[in-house]
Amino acid sequence: MPTAYDLIRPAIFCLDPERAHRLSVAALKAMPRRAAPKADAALAITVAGLDFPNPLGIAAGFDKDAEVPDALLALGFGFAEVGTITPLPQPGNPRPRLFRLAEDRAVINRFGFNSQGGEAAARRLAARAGRGGIVGVNIGANKEAVDRIADYVTMARLMAPHASYLTLNISSPNTPGLRALQDVGALHELLDRVGAAVAGAVPVFLKVAPDLQPEDVDAIARAAIDRRLGALMVSNTTIGRPPLRSAHAAETGGLSGEPLRALALTRLRDFRKATGGEIPLVGIGGIASADHAWDSIRAGASLVQLYSAMVYEGPGIARRIVRGLEEKVRAAGLGSIAEAVGSE
Repeated sequence: MPTAYDLIRPAIFCLDPERAHRLSVAALKAMPRRAAPKADAALAITVAGLDFPNPLGIAAGFDKDAEVPDALLALGFGFAEVGTITPLPQPGNPRPRLFRLAEDRAVINRFGFNSQGGEAAARRLAARAGRGGIVGVNIGANKEAVDRIADYVTMARLMAPHASYLTLNISSPNTPGLRALQDVGALHELLDRVGAAVAGAVPVFLKVAPDLQPEDVDAIARAAIDRRLGALMVSNTTIGRPPLRSAHAAETGGLSGEPLRALALTRLRDFRKATGGEIPLVGIGGIASADHAWDSIRAGASLVQLYSAMVYEGPGIARRIVRGLEEKVRAAGLGSIAEAVGSE
């Protein structure tokens, strides 16, 4: 049966993608505040000392400036991640910088960390103090920063009082040179300096790229374990280009959505093997159904996130996936979804 979003999607797709995105954020801001729906208790899971009501989150990128985290939780997500937020405001890359690849159920973006800056986001997050719900803050460095690690330290100190967890985004392909922070020496320095700045106040997650070599996976896994990170987030968008049908296939930027799913799932399995289950994993990339989420969980993800699927499925996707996961836990005869993690 068609959903309400199915009926209005053709009109939305007539709009420029970035304008449509801004309108969706504005619509969520205009909604009356609602409590988050309750999921089956069997979907509750504890990761990095945080009690998630269900394992499905909205990934960073949708709510870049922490404008609507509570509205996203009210859609049925078990947690919301805002950002990527940089210390200073910056416009990001020139437009157009967001492309729908409808034939491929994919998205290419090259936003380049467009951000209203840390202070603006911190004010919004401080204003929601006491409302509950798990809200992570994804932090990054300004494009022109001389010392990018110092930017992460600055943001960690600024956001720690307002975040359930912090995500270090060092894997966006749209800020030149950023992915170099995944190299072992730079990564160790980043984790050590941010760890000292946060001093255990909140868990620190690390978001990595899917475009990694096996030796990179092993080195990142060891660094994450040694420094007791809260979780590894696998993965960000890809600079690779599998076969695509859309006329936008040649656009530069990070590819997400259905074409990323197989690669993201493979990389998730790689990190599960490399970590031996010693650190929680968050599965990201191409998740658009309960089946996709279940595959990622069984491959080793304690939590999963989506974003691009919202473009094609609409805001009701969260409740549909959560209901589907409830059914899968019951069908498998499990007492908790945690029992399914890494069970393939």
